[in-house]
Amino acid sequence: MSVRLTTLDNGLRVVTDTMTMVETVSVGAWVDAGARHEHPSINGISHMLEHMAFKGTRRRSARDIATEIEAVGGHVNAYTSREHTAFYAKMLKEDMPLALDIIADILQNSVMDAEELDRERTVILQEIHQSHDTPDDIVFDFFQQTAFPDQAVGRPVLGTIDLVSNFNRQTLIDYMAAQYAPPSIIIAAAGNIDHDMFVDLANNAFTNLPEHNNREVEPAVYHGGDYRSHRDLEQVHCLMGFDGLAYNDPDYHAASVYTTLLGGGMSSRLFQEIREARGLVYSVYSFVSSFQDGGIFGVYAGTGEQEIKEVVPLLCDELMRSTLDISEEETTRARAQLKASILMSLESTSSRCEQAARQLLVYNRIIPLEETVAKIEAVDAAAVMRAAKRILESTLTLTALGPLKELETYDAVTKRLA
Repeated sequence: MSVRLTTLDNGLRVVTDTMTMVETVSVGAWVDAGARHEHPSINGISHMLEHMAFKGTRRRSARDIATEIEAVGGHVNAYTSREHTAFYAKMLKEDMPLALDIIADILQNSVMDAEELDRERTVILQEIHQSHDTPDDIVFDFFQQTAFPDQAVGRPVLGTIDLVSNFNRQTLIDYMAAQYAPPSIIIAAAGNIDHDMFVDLANNAFTNLPEHNNREVEPAVYHGGDYRSHRDLEQVHCLMGFDGLAYNDPDYHAASVYTTLLGGGMSSRLFQEIREARGLVYSVYSFVSSFQDGGIFGVYAGTGEQEIKEVVPLLCDELMRSTLDISEEETTRARAQLKASILMSLESTSSRCEQAARQLLVYNRIIPLEETVAKIEAVDAAAVMRAAKRILESTLTLTALGPLKELETYDAVTKRLA
């Protein structure tokens, strides 16, 4: 097996996935801290911390961080989600120690300089403004807030203008001290790498992390509901969704197959019926998003002001039909799409690095590929319909932006799904 895991004395988990036929290594730190770990008063702090981590340490300036990694042809980046924050790099195999050193440096020695904070605050505020000006982006934030109202998991990852405008240096330092303890961090690498050497490097590099987490995670409790924003746009951006399934749910893989056959590609039901056969949309698809303790299932459509009155009933019809009429043929096709996506991702060092880290954060173990494939192969049409029924039994979440005069009322849409 190419994947090996070692837990250091301080509780930090170090995982590698060795790929001897490549010349590169992807390496990173995945932290079990994201938007859902934030108190309402500091919503957006995880994302701001992600930005500020690259703005200078006690050993390196912001320019040093950028130039050192690019001087060897590598690149470094980060992202924040509702449950995790990641800092990662990719470079040639011989330059891996430099990348690991930089990641260890930004996680342990970031100075959070006040002047840099003010500059980066402006950048983040522009990012928030940009998201609000992008309807097919911000509609997903409104969707999440409507599904999980007044909860950490429902709040925007970017935070709000008011909150971000008032974060200070000490807020960042305190949050990092509370969330970035070794048991909550995975150090991962994939590519042409020696596990024992990497463990030694990590053991020497990560010596100044907080000893304990001081954290509470608010549970995700799905509610659903209706949110509409009338805007002067050319398109209606509409999301319909339901309570989803957690990563550990027995029907998780069936739900993944379900969303693939319903709206996961050009051969999917939604694409064929609503775009190809009727030409009512440019974009239509379904998705499933899982958390540790829940999830959400949704269908998105971008369509015209008049077309929305046809699109929503068609979406409802396809959703209801999927609980009663799914063939083994389309289930087999969806399984093949899902397996191919997983197997193709294994050709990328970045994907394999992230996969190992996320599995440890979510499942607390590395899941063998054979186990995942076997669970997908075990999904038949009956299992897909069972998952569809479970999902559609929950309360509807309906979110829409744009010219909405022709969009049915929430009650009318829920009746179509009864």
